[in-house]
Amino acid sequence: MVRNGNATLTGVLCGAGAGALWGLVFLAPELARAFDPLQLTVGRYLAYGLIALLLVAPRWKALVSRLGRQEWVALGWLALAGNTLYYILLSGAVQMGGIAMTSLVVGFLPLAVTIIGSRERGAVSLARLAPSLLLCAAGALCIGWQAVEALAAAATLAPLLGLLCALGALASWTAYAVSNARWLARLGDMPSHDWNLLLGLVTGAQSLVLLPLALWLGDWTQTAADWRMFAGVSLGVALFASIAGNALWNRASRLLPLTLVGQMILFETLFALLYAFAWEGRGPTLPEAVAFVFVVASVLSCIAAHRRPATEAGAAPAPACPPQA
Repeated sequence: MVRNGNATLTGVLCGAGAGALWGLVFLAPELARAFDPLQLTVGRYLAYGLIALLLVAPRWKALVSRLGRQEWVALGWLALAGNTLYYILLSGAVQMGGIAMTSLVVGFLPLAVTIIGSRERGAVSLARLAPSLLLCAAGALCIGWQAVEALAAAATLAPLLGLLCALGALASWTAYAVSNARWLARLGDMPSHDWNLLLGLVTGAQSLVLLPLALWLGDWTQTAADWRMFAGVSLGVALFASIAGNALWNRASRLLPLTLVGQMILFETLFALLYAFAWEGRGPTLPEAVAFVFVVASVLSCIAAHRRPATEAGAAPAPACPPQA
């Protein structure tokens, strides 16, 4: 399909807007640091589930009639991998390892999905992805080196545990991205926005299940000011990141070719880093700056590797990342 310049520009702007809103997710655990990752996850996704319920209620009967047991099982798995487990790991990574390290690790997400997508029929071969893989590895080394330095300086396991949580979040959302993309392709007549709202409902249900555990394990000695911050962060992230951010991402997905839209998640990393530096009142360290350069270069190299095969007859681009909840 031929896309004009205006459509491409609008799509890129929508992708950038989604990244700006998703970047707030990395700042949220710092804003509500008085609460642990499980508490933050339950609060965010209870709010997400409630908003999704209000939005989907007018079309509930029509949507449910199109879903069978397999679809509900898939929604449960996707809610766990892409929302509940992912955000627990992400919050832990931010609180133990910092926003910058976490955002850079998760910034490898487009590349991770593309590597898996390279096994799809007609996709770009791993040989053509080699430059991207090497740049990705170099960036990971920069991040790992800084985490090891922080571990030695702090004489605590927190930075290392934060890095492990960030890697776990990357793996969790990569599994979600690949599985969700395949389900969206399988349910071609299901609007992606409705699928996202159904995912929000299931995620909210999972949060209700986790609520007793959060009540039992959590520290509930927070002040009234802490609770106001918690409520504001939970509602804000649910509304702006999970609802509005996904709406912009869906718009970008309709305007841009698959080979380009998947790389737009780079804006999430960029904005998360900008928020981190503003929050911490500093500029990037040398390893962070070098790692970010490698992240950008790896994604740009990945785009270049996909551009030529995608224009050849019979070639199919690797799947892009679906909306993140």
